[in-house]
Amino acid sequence: MNTLIISTSSFDIDNNPPLQQLLQKGMRIITNPHRRKLTEDEIIELLKDGPIGLIAGIEPLTERVFQAAPSLKVISRCGTGLDSVDLTAAKNRGIAVLNTPEAPAQAVAELTLGYILNLLRQISAIDQAVRKGEWPRTQGRLLAAQTVGIIGLGHIGRRVARLCQAFEATVIAHDPYAAQVPDGVTLLPLEQLLTKADIITLHLPYSPSTHHLLNTQALAAMKPEAIIINAARGGLVDESALADALKSGKVSAAALDVFEHEPYQGALLELNNIIVTSHVGSLARESRRLMEIEAAENLLQGLIKTGVIQ
Repeated sequence: MNTLIISTSSFDIDNNPPLQQLLQKGMRIITNPHRRKLTEDEIIELLKDGPIGLIAGIEPLTERVFQAAPSLKVISRCGTGLDSVDLTAAKNRGIAVLNTPEAPAQAVAELTLGYILNLLRQISAIDQAVRKGEWPRTQGRLLAAQTVGIIGLGHIGRRVARLCQAFEATVIAHDPYAAQVPDGVTLLPLEQLLTKADIITLHLPYSPSTHHLLNTQALAAMKPEAIIINAARGGLVDESALADALKSGKVSAAALDVFEHEPYQGALLELNNIIVTSHVGSLARESRRLMEIEAAENLLQGLIKTGVIQ
């Protein structure tokens, strides 16, 4: 019996037509028993039964992992980023790697907009104060009066641009590889964007070249009272440098949904001018369902194309 591994922290098998097709073809499905991001050793352990297919989360899929799974033919990432996959090692072993770039885009874009509005109007901070018996008359800021700097104009970045433009914000962007630029968005070099944007939001993949893209030097170049948002990938922001900038007031506020090490435990949790969430960018019900179905369909078609199943 052929085996399929689903390593994401959660996955709705029952309401997924492509997965049901695979079950009807005799596929056995094994899911993630830990219900969280797996370590390298944990994914190796999960792959010990010799699966032909993997619906992957964001666990590290390295050469060492592939050595432990010689029968693996197709990896279908349930999500956009492929930075957790050693693509060269996969190619050398003849493993097809697929992803779902469109499905989570709206969910992440809307979460980003939620962060922006929350931080500009200080909604969470005011809520906490009222619960303590206070009645603050806090003066916030209008999104319409801000310049939003988007770093990365892929599926998500373009949606964020359109949402911000709907609020009449000025939108600038940096992306040397941009295939499409929304009307009204001005492309700038990164150095210029950092000095001009009131709000900087990241929507690009992680790679060695983008590690700590927002570091001490970049933070120092930003406008006073800048706001930083990262709902893309952990590692793009130097979290220690950001904590220092938030403490000093150089950066007025931030929102992070992703971290270098998750679950996150660090200095940012001690600060009240940052929103921290638990990597929930794609976890809108409608987007998650679409993403899971697309990931399963990619896996099904990949297995058919490789001739593993008919």
